Amino acid sequence: MVNSIGINYGQIANNLPSPEDAVPLVKSIGATKVKLYDADPRVLKAFANTDVEFMVGLGNEYLDKMRDPTNAQAWVKENVQPHLPATKITSIFVGNEVLTLNDTSLSDCLLQAMQSVQAALLNLGLDKQVTITTTHSLAILQTSYPPSAGAFREDLMDPLCETLNFQQKTGSPFLINAYPYFAYKGNPEQVPLDFVLFQPNQGVTDPQTHLHYDNMLYAQIDAVYSALASLGYKKLPVHISETGWPSKGDEDEAGATPENAEKYNGNLIKLMSGKTGTPMRPNSDLNIYIFALFNENMKPGPTSERNYGLFKPDGTPAYPLGITPNNVVGRNTTVGGGSFGNAVTNPYYPMSSSTGYMSISFARQQRYQSLGHVLLMVPLLMIKTLV
Repeated sequence: MVNSIGINYGQIANNLPSPEDAVPLVKSIGATKVKLYDADPRVLKAFANTDVEFMVGLGNEYLDKMRDPTNAQAWVKENVQPHLPATKITSIFVGNEVLTLNDTSLSDCLLQAMQSVQAALLNLGLDKQVTITTTHSLAILQTSYPPSAGAFREDLMDPLCETLNFQQKTGSPFLINAYPYFAYKGNPEQVPLDFVLFQPNQGVTDPQTHLHYDNMLYAQIDAVYSALASLGYKKLPVHISETGWPSKGDEDEAGATPENAEKYNGNLIKLMSGKTGTPMRPNSDLNIYIFALFNENMKPGPTSERNYGLFKPDGTPAYPLGITPNNVVGRNTTVGGGSFGNAVTNPYYPMSSSTGYMSISFARQQRYQSLGHVLLMVPLLMIKTLV
């Protein structure tokens, strides 16, 4: 098996280093994959011939337009095809957390948009190297504990199964954005901090499978696997397209500290080097994309939204990750290596998905909190087991 660390490369900022300066930063954390929220040609060109795999995005505001196969093919020809094969674009995610936005104008477009982009890849002979998928919020789950009882929300079943049938036929991964941070923030008195930070702890045992879990993220992943299996999609791989921890927050944002961010992301990277999967899928590859590469100073919302980055805009670490050459997945460089000075580029707002990314980011915490019963079901019931 091959575990892969990826990184989300957001650009809602006016002080970020050039994409060329971002290349060694990505490599320094052992990341072999990058997820863009658009198809920024500057970034894709900068990473040419680096062997880093890319997932590019089509924002929610383009779903309606992408239903037209002509538009979809034009987009692929302009934004994907010119960069292949020098830049390893392996996936396109069409829409971000669409099904949990409660917006039928978007969800009604999702499958057709995915099909049109897939048809464009087929017409251009790119379907063997690029897959089509979409991302989901963890709030797509109705039940998440115990992991073996994971189940999707009944009200989302029809559009979800449509996309799952498509993905099963095309062989693309199921993408989930999972943030144990929000579970802790929502109830810091009851959610064990060590359990969400991959620190030594007593852990919990699934009463049905008797599998032991010592961190929340793996329990969430296995809950998704169970939900998929219950619908007959046992072979569909699950990738974590976003997870992370903020290093700074407002007074009411419990746990948003550099120390906790260091533990969450640093421990996750080290854990990935162990070449083991989750308790339910010990032999399955883990593909996890950390959010995010940089702190982004122009993102709206609470302070935490601007402080998820592993790096500051000047290229220095936002906090030490404790990574050494021996415990980075597949790399032998240390975090923070190199000097980047104060080089910044002008803000870049690509036409493909910057506004969609901004709106998703702004709504993320509110949406997770409003659906807190879903996210907190895991930790609160785990408390009962722990006590």
